[in-house]
Amino acid sequence: MAVFISKSREQTEMFACEYAKSLRAGDVVLLDGEMGAGKTVFAKGVARGLGIVEEVTSPTYAYMNDYDGRLFHYDCYRIESVGQAERLGLSDYFYMGGICLVEWAQNIAPLLPAKVKRVVIKKCNETDREIEYGE
Repeated sequence: MAVFISKSREQTEMFACEYAKSLRAGDVVLLDGEMGAGKTVFAKGVARGLGIVEEVTSPTYAYMNDYDGRLFHYDCYRIESVGQAERLGLSDYFYMGGICLVEWAQNIAPLLPAKVKRVVIKKCNETDREIEYGE
């Protein structure tokens, strides 16, 4: 895993914008980090890096936001069971050729593809974040 130290929301978003250039259609990226760590900020940067102009918002209540079929942003925090995730069809999107960013992936772990990438965002203080990324 490689590490990037971000000193601001803007740096996190810029880093994610660059990170997006390494992603390919069908990639599934697990975004790990506590509440408020910056997972949605990271998702905004990935979207911008993919050329998506639509405003990226946290999918907390929708479970998953679809941006032009190119980016699927999941928030599985409120998923209570794998069965619930299956009924919502969340695993279907892993195979639609877009890039999937999955927050709280541990709640749907049995549904995840075998090969995933991982980004871990650790809150150092109010502004600084340690971002680990890799396979």
